[in-house]
Amino acid sequence: MRLFPRTARHRLTAATAACTLAIGALAVPLANAEPKDLKHKQQQAQQQVKSAEQDLDESSARLRRAQGALDRAIHELSTARGELRAASARLQAAEIRDREMQARLETAEQRLVDAQTDLADGQAALDDQRLKLTDTVTDIYEQGDPQLLAFATLLESRSTADLTRQSALNDVIVGREARAYDDLHAAEVLLQVRENQVQAARDDVEVQRQAAAEHLVTMETLHQEARAARDKVMTLVETRRDARAGAIRARQQDRKELQEAKRRENHVRQLILAAARRAKGGYTGPTNGLMIRPVPGVVTSPFGYRIHPIYGYWGLHDGTDFGVSCGEGMRAVASGTVIAKYFSSVYGNRLYLSLGQINGKNVTAVYNHATGYRVGVGDRVSQGEIVGYVGSTGWSTGCHLHFSILVNGTAVDPMNWLP
Repeated sequence: MRLFPRTARHRLTAATAACTLAIGALAVPLANAEPKDLKHKQQQAQQQVKSAEQDLDESSARLRRAQGALDRAIHELSTARGELRAASARLQAAEIRDREMQARLETAEQRLVDAQTDLADGQAALDDQRLKLTDTVTDIYEQGDPQLLAFATLLESRSTADLTRQSALNDVIVGREARAYDDLHAAEVLLQVRENQVQAARDDVEVQRQAAAEHLVTMETLHQEARAARDKVMTLVETRRDARAGAIRARQQDRKELQEAKRRENHVRQLILAAARRAKGGYTGPTNGLMIRPVPGVVTSPFGYRIHPIYGYWGLHDGTDFGVSCGEGMRAVASGTVIAKYFSSVYGNRLYLSLGQINGKNVTAVYNHATGYRVGVGDRVSQGEIVGYVGSTGWSTGCHLHFSILVNGTAVDPMNWLP
């Protein structure tokens, strides 16, 4: 677990900007730091930022759940809005196509009306032509059979001139009849063409009406999809609002727990400082090899300044995290006396082991997130003795030991003391 002090220079991520809460009560000012040194520490911190899964140790499980719900709600809302835009675009395209299909149907229907009108005109023309043919034939045959008349004329002709004149007259009569039949045939052919045009127009209208009917079903489906997409967006807007409110409440609760953790830390720090003032003697000499590692695990997150992954402020990770399985024994790094042991919502089960005066300074080892401890306040332990067992209590996402070294009550890099 890491407790980050807050500075005036917030660096908020976009995902948490709307929900960031001030936690000034936990602040450890960096006002005395040199700008150059601060810049170096910032660069160092950026290089030391680990994966998001490790960084989640910085907040309570309650906040992680709330933040996860908010992130999911934001993602789902973004996806739903994209689906709504796509559904609206499909509906808009379908409406354009619907207008085009309606125009084609109206055109086809108008062609059918025109073709039917032409057919009626053609039928009337055919009837008229038949009447004319009847009148013509009747008129011709009222004078007698043209063939017989021609033969009689041939017999009665007295000269070549009479014969020629009668032949020409006969040709006129026969030609008149032939033209009448030709006109009737032409009217019949034209009527057939118009009947074909009417049938083609009917077929086209049927095709257009069928397409329009099918498209109407598509339109209704798209309307339903668009309505469903809008309803989903409205629901997810409410979900996001509730998730954001939940995240804010979780942050507020975290702030209270951090404040309580800081209060208890300060109480222990006063005990340490008081002990340092009373202390006399102690160890003086090189510190190399003076301590042993508390657990055999590898370092998963080092001591140092960085940006808090959830709250966004610049602060100190006040210890070293060792990745160790739950239940692994935690050993005293040096001989000392237990001066405090308690449960914190933030640090879980924690223990302070005073190692006494080393080179004139009081040194204390702090164990956090333990499943439990074998020793209590006032117990004297020897170096290498098991004081407790690795766990994942407090603000922790997995089994590990968050180990700190305090020099005169101030956290320093434990790796400067450990082998």
